Amino acid sequence: MTKKVGLLTAGSDCPGLNAAVRAIGKEAQGSFGMQITAFQDGFQGLVENRVFPIDGSSFSGILSMGGTILGTSRDKPDHLVIEGKGDFDGTEDAIRTYQKHHLDCLVCIGGKETQEAALYLMGKGLNVITLPKAIDNDVAMTDTTIGFDTALEIATESIDRLHSTALSHHRILIVELMGRNTGWLTLGAGMAGGADVIIIPEIAYDPEKIAQTILTRSQARKNFSIIAVAENIISQEYVSFFNRLEQANTRLRMGEDREKVAGQIKDFKNQQKGSTTYLANRLEKYTGLETRIAILGYILRGGAPSARDRLLATQLGTTCVSLIVDNHYGVMVASRDARPTPVPLDQVVGKAKPVPLDHPWIISARRVGTSFGD
Repeated sequence: MTKKVGLLTAGSDCPGLNAAVRAIGKEAQGSFGMQITAFQDGFQGLVENRVFPIDGSSFSGILSMGGTILGTSRDKPDHLVIEGKGDFDGTEDAIRTYQKHHLDCLVCIGGKETQEAALYLMGKGLNVITLPKAIDNDVAMTDTTIGFDTALEIATESIDRLHSTALSHHRILIVELMGRNTGWLTLGAGMAGGADVIIIPEIAYDPEKIAQTILTRSQARKNFSIIAVAENIISQEYVSFFNRLEQANTRLRMGEDREKVAGQIKDFKNQQKGSTTYLANRLEKYTGLETRIAILGYILRGGAPSARDRLLATQLGTTCVSLIVDNHYGVMVASRDARPTPVPLDQVVGKAKPVPLDHPWIISARRVGTSFGD
């Protein structure tokens, strides 16, 4: 009996999504005669039954295209913002759409939130398989994610280009990269781009130590410095402050008060993350050198995917189809030791993927004199 497969891309866009769509579509239709029902704009399209028309020609010429031909959104099936409905739980509508098309499986390509949403739908009785994508490589249980390699190349090239202006004007140039709570992208691009200082969320920094690194460079007649910074960095002084707050909170007798204060501490901690402007101001004060910030932002998501991302997306996509043939559902197709490997979704969701402090990249960076501000 012909298998019927639903397909969507969800969360933020990134290079390599179309390569994954192409791999799944060509393998599923060409090799196994499966019927593909693609949904527009992620889970929003699933809930609203908005089908993207797919035929054999749909996969021609998209391997090298950035973004996603299916469209995407950050909505989850149980929490959507739809015009005329406001905040809306579309779970039942998503299930009805799945059943209406008589799907055997729903394939979801996306990041951490997409893995969570897929596991949620799995709990509602749907057969799901996911592929991991994220420019910051923050999805657990996979060595790398679709989109990471391309973003790493773009970030590295940007740092390369900023070297010349930093040198010409004798400036401190801070390059802020995306990364939420993980430093993979900043670490990799900082190393490859020859940043003098790399600051990632996993390592609390001391602005005075960074300033000393810069002053030492100046004394050696190196009159500029490049600092690669992830979004959610945090200083050592804030870490000490939070620790004191939490210690004081544990001494409160009332359990309800403890919970209230703990929530306030968490909110305050989140507000203090990612203060690149704060860092720039401190460095200007300590060094007397002009400091400028370059925020790469969404430019890291654009453009054609790298060769590595095209290869990865194709591998994961074709393996996904093999799993559908074997009725092997409830998994994410991960890349483990350069091999596509199915990992149960409940082992992926809820797990963080920080950079280990003993990671070879960090060790090598320190050995060539790169400062991490600690």
